[in-house]
Amino acid sequence: MYPVITISRQFGSGGHSIGEKVAKQLGIPFWDGEIVNKVVEEHGYARELIEEQGETTSQASKWFDISAASAMYFQSPQDEIFLAQRKVVLEAAAEPCVIVGRCSDYILRSAEVRCLNILIHADLEHRVARVLERYGDIKDVDVKKRILKKDKQRRTYYRYYTDQQWGAYDNYDLALDSGVIGEDCCVHLICELAEKLNV
Repeated sequence: MYPVITISRQFGSGGHSIGEKVAKQLGIPFWDGEIVNKVVEEHGYARELIEEQGETTSQASKWFDISAASAMYFQSPQDEIFLAQRKVVLEAAAEPCVIVGRCSDYILRSAEVRCLNILIHADLEHRVARVLERYGDIKDVDVKKRILKKDKQRRTYYRYYTDQQWGAYDNYDLALDSGVIGEDCCVHLICELAEKLNV
């Protein structure tokens, strides 16, 4: 049986599309925006709120602690969204699948779920080109600043909920530079490794 595959990614590195292609090639479910859909369906949060705060942390949330004890007494909306997404991640991981982001590598490792944790990264030049290709020329937006801000938000979010460093090599089984080797090669390498672990 394939392991659950988690994809952590720098903004603009192609992690979503790589994960989607891996899932399709292996014939297993793909979870990214689907996590948002499930949280909306089960908990009734506004989609915009989850999309805005699903992988970023606000300064306000730093006043709250989501330890098991305090979680029973008070949670910020952002902490509630994290816990709702965590529940969906754990439920999805009951079978082989690909999960993108949302601290899934940490969540599954902590739950001792067999998984293959991947980091997709690329240099800023490749990421800028990819963002412009995907979203078009975004008027009045400094694309480089947007990319770096998004990475910073994910780094802060990950550290807040895991007390670990996002992007640190020891959190992953494999780190791939999509700018150097390309998306298709990333897909091939991940699938090849998943096949070898398919026991």
